[in-house]
Amino acid sequence: MIGNPVEHSFSPLMHNAAFEATGLNYVYVAFRVEDLEGCLRGMRAMPGFRGMSVTIPHKIPAVRYIDAIDPIAKKVGCVNTIVNEDGRLLGSTTDGVGVLRAFTEAGVPLEGTKVLFVGSGGAVRSVAFALADLAAPAAITVLGRTASRVAALVNDLCAQTAVRVQGGRLPEDLAEATASHDVVIQGTPLGMYPDSIGETCIPSTLLRPELTVFDMVYRPYRTRLMREAEEAGCRTILGAEMLVNQAVLQFETWTGVPAPREVMRNRLVVELEDEEPGASASRRAGGFAT
Repeated sequence: MIGNPVEHSFSPLMHNAAFEATGLNYVYVAFRVEDLEGCLRGMRAMPGFRGMSVTIPHKIPAVRYIDAIDPIAKKVGCVNTIVNEDGRLLGSTTDGVGVLRAFTEAGVPLEGTKVLFVGSGGAVRSVAFALADLAAPAAITVLGRTASRVAALVNDLCAQTAVRVQGGRLPEDLAEATASHDVVIQGTPLGMYPDSIGETCIPSTLLRPELTVFDMVYRPYRTRLMREAEEAGCRTILGAEMLVNQAVLQFETWTGVPAPREVMRNRLVVELEDEEPGASASRRAGGFAT
């Protein structure tokens, strides 16, 4: 992994558990990289350097230094996964597809649904393009506090996909939007440990049993939004499922071997559930799927 190792401190735990379970002679380590171009030159020169995860701040600039990227990553404009094919570097993004897999595993069909995104950042962008390209929703609405960023995402989705897309503002349009959509995907950092734990941008009064609610925040394991959605009778999908599934897709991209998903998921869940008061600060940094 290159970038900010703290951003995804759980990735080594999941991947190394998977390598051990499958008997593969790989190891996953985290590096803070300052010279991105030099790092990728080194990857080309090392046959044993099979693949890497890419975290912020390198997800966007990495595109300039690799040989090809998959169609969804091209639309999103960033990569989080690189595989080394005999010196040819191929990039992809697994975040969006990981979320779609989480919905499939939860038994929640997305075809023909109206999906509301709360937030308009990079994580939402990745999921929105995967959703529009692969899941055939009836409509997508994006709400955010930064009008220019919402407009940019809406315009890109309209230009590059066939899905009906509209934008709006937070919090002004939230009540009307939640009342008219089937699925809510919370994509802001609100509720994340430690800065805003216990907070939510979706009031419990807006939650109704017909909704499916997914929160991209995975630290804490169950955010306030997830707890209140469960109490309201909503179908819920935890942010940890996105983290597991994007890692599963990375593992399979690098190795060509089916990932031991439950091994990876169990390793992650044990770590998340163990994060109670008194755990070290280094284990608690991060918490948002960026």
